[in-house]
Amino acid sequence: MNVIVKNIPNTITCLNLAAGVMAIICASAGDATLWGMAAYNWAYVFVGIAAVADFLDGFAARLLHAYSDLGKELDSLCDLVSFGVAPAMIMYNCLDAMSTAEWVKWLVLLIPVCGALRLARFNIDTRQTTSFIGLPIPANAIFWIGYSALCYGGAEFLTQWWMAALAIVLESWLMVSPLRLFSLKFKTWGWKGNMWRWMLVVTAVVLVFCMGVPGLMWLIVAYVLYGVFDNAK
Repeated sequence: MNVIVKNIPNTITCLNLAAGVMAIICASAGDATLWGMAAYNWAYVFVGIAAVADFLDGFAARLLHAYSDLGKELDSLCDLVSFGVAPAMIMYNCLDAMSTAEWVKWLVLLIPVCGALRLARFNIDTRQTTSFIGLPIPANAIFWIGYSALCYGGAEFLTQWWMAALAIVLESWLMVSPLRLFSLKFKTWGWKGNMWRWMLVVTAVVLVFCMGVPGLMWLIVAYVLYGVFDNAK
């Protein structure tokens, strides 16, 4: 295989990493104005770019038949930065700006630690080919983007020490929990076998349309609840 073609997926994966690092840089500026917009909003944008790159690298690998062990490990390393470290930085600076108790801010260390454990387990667990065990780390990042957007938007109760601590501990635990969650990959486009996936798509459209970025937090809450209902059937 042509060397250039073979490395296209890995190049896209590295764009994921670069976007994640940019998100961390922007998150460190908190609510200061950066390039005409609040820095944390730029952090959201770069995490979004990382998520798009994370999707495209897998798509490119399938399209070009350019799978490799290197690509698999590189993908996990980049995901840890973009969807583990970056949201931790976003939340640390958010809680700092809201003057939350000092010790609570340091709980954000659980986010990348549990994210790393989640990714390591995923790489060696053959049971996760069609579903997930534990909350996927990109979903973790989406949750914290919505959560911090609600905090910056005036939902001060979310920055109370007990609420912030509970959210961080629970969300981090979900990544390493035994909870089974359905994959978002559609094998067919029909309703049968895809009911919860289609419900999540509709939920995403409604929440983002009605609430904007803060709706992303509730989207992940809905995803977890749909997974619980799916397991109970």
